[in-house]
Amino acid sequence: MTDIFVYGTLRFVPLLELVTGKAAADLDIQPARLPGHQAYAVAGEAFPMIQECSGAKAQGLLIRGLTEADVAALDFYEGGFDFTLKPLEVHLDSGGTYPVDVYFPAPGLWQAGEVWDLDAWAEKWGAMTLRAAADIMSYQGRISAKEAARAMPSARRRASSWLALQARPEDPAHDLSEDVIVHAHKRAHIGFFAYEEMDLQFRRNDGTLSPVMNREAFMNGNAAVVLPYDPATDEVLVVEQFRAAVYIGGETRPWMWEPVAGLVDPVETPEEAARRESPEEAGLTVQELELVGDIYSSSGCLTEKLHVYVGIADFSQRAEGGGLAEEGEDIRSDVLPFETLMERIDANAYQDMPLVTAGLWLARHRARLRDKYA
Repeated sequence: MTDIFVYGTLRFVPLLELVTGKAAADLDIQPARLPGHQAYAVAGEAFPMIQECSGAKAQGLLIRGLTEADVAALDFYEGGFDFTLKPLEVHLDSGGTYPVDVYFPAPGLWQAGEVWDLDAWAEKWGAMTLRAAADIMSYQGRISAKEAARAMPSARRRASSWLALQARPEDPAHDLSEDVIVHAHKRAHIGFFAYEEMDLQFRRNDGTLSPVMNREAFMNGNAAVVLPYDPATDEVLVVEQFRAAVYIGGETRPWMWEPVAGLVDPVETPEEAARRESPEEAGLTVQELELVGDIYSSSGCLTEKLHVYVGIADFSQRAEGGGLAEEGEDIRSDVLPFETLMERIDANAYQDMPLVTAGLWLARHRARLRDKYA
């Protein structure tokens, strides 16, 4: 049996239950504190870290009598965050001290922010963390903790996107509890993207249920897409980069002209993602965002929802862009007159659907935008 002290997200009982696969009532849990330490939020992330801090006592939970299977589950989940166990001694709230193991991050891995607060974290990040954890834990025994670590940021993005979609009003013409029946759900692959499949039935137009069908989905988070437009010069900016997916699919022209685009992180809105990506990829600060639409590019196989914008910008203030090298991006850009964009769309020169969609939307609203912003 093993005794572990947890100071961070595993103090959130629903997460502890999900990771261990046990109800809290079946675990020996006692409040405790780790002297000389403090839990801090990780800058830019949705989980905390622990550091030495003279005079402080990190609040947490002592979990006693964990089985080998329990520890394996915790190691898999915490290993996904690059934590390792360190032997220490905690003070019980009920009195006395107790030797335990504590999960510590690798030195220099993250930057500490403000003192971490469990209740504030649970209100903002609890639901997303549970969804991502369920995704990751379904792969225990199939992938390593290191592979889980690499997949965790993408799992969090997908979880955040799923929650955002679940918050949307339901289709008034359909009751999902009766009109879609799921017989089996399999998580088949996880990485930067994920692949899931279901055996399901849906309500047909004649009121009957369809036969049970096996369907697959390529899972991704939501993305922000912005076509920069300078109304003063009547120009747009497009970017070109190599796209491995279309190359793998057989495309002979895998360098694609596109708008600026990027995945929406859990810590931001689609609008914030659009504003973040514009200087990274195009060297531009977007002044205003005009919504083109919240759309799926291929609803038959992709879960990715695109938040497409035209971004009003002053091209005379353009700096260096080019993308982030640490994300494998190698991006060049081109500024062209609006009429050239339309000529190329008419000539079927572009292969990227969001670029064509944003360009056609701009054609419809161009006069209004020039009157408003030029």
